[in-house]
Amino acid sequence: MPVFPLAPEALAALSRRDKRLAALIETLGPIRREVEPDPFAALLHSITGQQISMKAQETVWRRLRSLAETSGGLTPDVIAALPVESLRAVGLSARKVSYMQAAADAFARGRLSADALRAASDAEVCAALTALPGVGVWTAEMLLIFSLQRPDVFSWGDLAIRRALCRLHHHKEMPRQRFERYRRRYSPYGSTASLYLWASLA
Repeated sequence: MPVFPLAPEALAALSRRDKRLAALIETLGPIRREVEPDPFAALLHSITGQQISMKAQETVWRRLRSLAETSGGLTPDVIAALPVESLRAVGLSARKVSYMQAAADAFARGRLSADALRAASDAEVCAALTALPGVGVWTAEMLLIFSLQRPDVFSWGDLAIRRALCRLHHHKEMPRQRFERYRRRYSPYGSTASLYLWASLA
């Protein structure tokens, strides 16, 4: 699998702007986070992981991919055609099945497409994806990073990032106004900053 690109200029700029983050970057070294270039697969992976642990997510995801492969691959047409009972049998809740089928229908009918998402702005991607049932801003932002590989995503909705910022900078809390100051400090390399903040909690 490909990994999120860590540009040397991004690491240098973040290190200049935030000495604590600079120390973290030096300590952790280059981070390799896999990305899923197919936005449809990435969206289904995110839906799979809603409200379950990462370990459980990967177990269900492997089962779903295996099921899809027996019918022709993890494509919108295949997912739309799979019986609800088959999708439930891999460990998906009824609600997640309905979310996946709605996403598959949108891609299969052309209301969404990988090419259109790749050509759209970050805001346009978020608007298009959050129009789907079960897809919130956080899910859309994770797709921006881990599928479209956009460089400047720094998610207020990600509790782990806020927790990591508090730990790194010794804050007791992270109100929105303070968070936005960090967002501006790290822009246009918010995605790289996010990767290091997540890694700091590991």
